[in-house]
Amino acid sequence: MSTAGGKPKKAFLTGITGQDGSYLTELLLSKGYEVHGLIRRSSTFSTDRIEHIYQDPHIQGTRLFLHYADLTDGHSIARVLEQVKPDEVYNLGAQSHVGVSFINPVYTAQTVAMGTLNVLEAIRNSRLPVRYYQASSSEMYGKVKETPQNEKTPFHPRSPYSCAKVYAFWQTVNYREAYGLFACNGILFNHESPRRGETFVTRKITRAATRIKLGLQEKLYLGNLDAKRDWGFAGDYVRAMWLMLQQDQPGDYVISTGEAHSIREFLDEVFGLLQLDWKQYVAQDPRYLRPAEVDLLLGDSTYARTRLNWKPEVGFKQLVKMMVDADMEIARREETLKKAGHAVRGPEMERGAKG
Repeated sequence: MSTAGGKPKKAFLTGITGQDGSYLTELLLSKGYEVHGLIRRSSTFSTDRIEHIYQDPHIQGTRLFLHYADLTDGHSIARVLEQVKPDEVYNLGAQSHVGVSFINPVYTAQTVAMGTLNVLEAIRNSRLPVRYYQASSSEMYGKVKETPQNEKTPFHPRSPYSCAKVYAFWQTVNYREAYGLFACNGILFNHESPRRGETFVTRKITRAATRIKLGLQEKLYLGNLDAKRDWGFAGDYVRAMWLMLQQDQPGDYVISTGEAHSIREFLDEVFGLLQLDWKQYVAQDPRYLRPAEVDLLLGDSTYARTRLNWKPEVGFKQLVKMMVDADMEIARREETLKKAGHAVRGPEMERGAKG
């Protein structure tokens, strides 16, 4: 994919090392883009999800570039934008764990809310003809006013994370209306994959279940088992992000499967694939309950399906099997290490962060 001058399009991604960032990077590279990603300086590397891409000699240094900056530092964002001069910006970076946001609300607001404002201001001041994608979240609906939720459903956030996302959503709309920025909000419902962080409930379950199957773990502790979510595959959802920025006019879109499943149903599916009864291994722990629960999120993505010609390709059962298969491979490697006499530390030593 090229610009009018024949050069490859350039995309700049915050959150490139996350689940969505890695899948989006793969998609953009497959379409001929030059991809630039933001990473923060730290004492350890956190590029595991994109390592297989970055180490490709045909891509590293020619089509994929990483830049040190921080969402909480607007000057660093502006510096990278001036250097890269991207055609498209995808703001995926954030402290994105809802449970953690109750523990670190200020940092969550700094990265999610003010981080978004920093990116938008950097784009506005650059005067570059950038197309902007904002990662919004179904968590903004919180205590839902109607089911299913669509683009017109009012927000009622129930966590520091979702409050910050609501701020970021309306700033994106404001920069579109006030400054003419081509800015889109993707209101993405829960989307999972084998690359999902291990503290998120779906991956927490698949990691624990496969370890339990091989005798590496005894119990799994969770919070609210009755919460229902609309779960899709992250690889499908990044395709929707890209499609939003290819339209003639910017807009806001709900991205979802239109199906809701409870945590209990997810447990049924995961443990069923492993021929185990989850009730023998799963216990509820009140420490993993949120101060304010979100009971049901179910999206209506009719607008995206009609205007973007988008639809999810991976169904619920296929998604679960994909995650179980991938985590079983990890568990088998851990089993091999244990048999060889090496100490094996589980993802959360049985008791992990909130699901």
